[in-house]
Amino acid sequence: MREASIAPTVQPRGPDPALQSLGDEIAELSAHLDAASARLLDLIRRFDAAGGWNDGFRSCAEWLAWRTGLDLGAAREKVRVARALGSLPRLARALARGELSYAKVRALTRVGTPETEERLLKVGRAGTAEHVERIVRGWRWMDRKTEIDDTELQHKRRALHVYRSDDGTVIVRGRLAPEVGALLLRALDAAREALYQQARVAAAAHVSAETPEDSDRPEVSDMPSMEQRQADALALLAETALHHGIDPGAPGERYQVVVHVDSPVLADAEHPGQSVLEDGVRVSAETSQRLACDASRVVMRHDGEGNLLEVGARTRTIPPALRRAVQHRDQGCRFPGCHARFGQGHHIQHWAHGGPTALSNLVLLCRRHHVAVHEEGFRVERQADGELTFRHPYGHAIPHVPPGIAITDDPFEAIRARNEAEGLELDAHSATPGWLGERLNVAYALDVLHPMANG
Repeated sequence: MREASIAPTVQPRGPDPALQSLGDEIAELSAHLDAASARLLDLIRRFDAAGGWNDGFRSCAEWLAWRTGLDLGAAREKVRVARALGSLPRLARALARGELSYAKVRALTRVGTPETEERLLKVGRAGTAEHVERIVRGWRWMDRKTEIDDTELQHKRRALHVYRSDDGTVIVRGRLAPEVGALLLRALDAAREALYQQARVAAAAHVSAETPEDSDRPEVSDMPSMEQRQADALALLAETALHHGIDPGAPGERYQVVVHVDSPVLADAEHPGQSVLEDGVRVSAETSQRLACDASRVVMRHDGEGNLLEVGARTRTIPPALRRAVQHRDQGCRFPGCHARFGQGHHIQHWAHGGPTALSNLVLLCRRHHVAVHEEGFRVERQADGELTFRHPYGHAIPHVPPGIAITDDPFEAIRARNEAEGLELDAHSATPGWLGERLNVAYALDVLHPMANG
């Protein structure tokens, strides 16, 4: 006969005060960090709007990744949220007060607009982070459904117009179907050419009020507009497509861009002489010098009256084997903070100035930073130990790694003190949602909240 064993009865213990205190401390610290995150995002937004990053970097996200050690994707998301909060002041205040977590605000900014902000704020205060994510996913689905209804009309209206204006510039206007537009936008983003400095002539003509009158330092162009950044991206896409053979069955010569430039102009941009495209449109001598860094070269000899006497063989400025060696060594653009994988060969000392086409005199730069070095006053030097030094137009070196920041012995106390100095009284319950445990009905929530559902 088997004897039954009776397990001892375990008396439930009451809450451990020490663990409760630890949990409250975690929640309070999280609220303080969220409030600090709000200030960080506000600083990022102001820095971005003022163009503080426009100092050789191609975007605020790229500067943020370089300066703070963030992954580039995380830096882009920080900048996105910071920009969105600029037009969503209620969400920004809720984050600054520790009422909403950064995770909630990040999700809500994906769909929030000034018209829907108040409704979404109530969602953030009432629900958990999971509730917010589910409602935002549903919200975005309803937005997509509205777009799908217009697909046929959008397809019929697709068009692309490309023509040359009187001043030689090319004007591109068009409308693409959503999926084609998405492909173009993805390609523009992948090109990593989102920035383009305004012309130096415009910068020189409008001296900053903050610049001393007796300063002889060169001016830096203002932040380019979105349209200028998109134009620069499109230029790189065209260049990359032709370089990699968009039409494998056609000879490369069919698509080449030809620049005619006098040899003295290559050696000295101030020297009089021609620097024109094949159809006669003039480009700056600096542009010709940049293009000549890494291009096919044909030397033509003319007599005193301009008649052609002799045409030399076409040669590559940088031979293919040497280009592969540069690509293998540099693994992408070498400008500090740049992550572009594709680039152009740059002669540190231009070959027109006697610089050798050798590995030690070459460096890989993306198109954006190749323009910066040739046409915007930035410089690159190779030191005796082989390391590169990039210099700002003002002359100071741009560090590859930003300088370290002094940290207090107790960073949290510094954050707490700053928050308290701003009148914030945060505790373990500051970010507690109003949810009472009921089941979330996403469909009903969207019927109430979404503009397309409630009219």
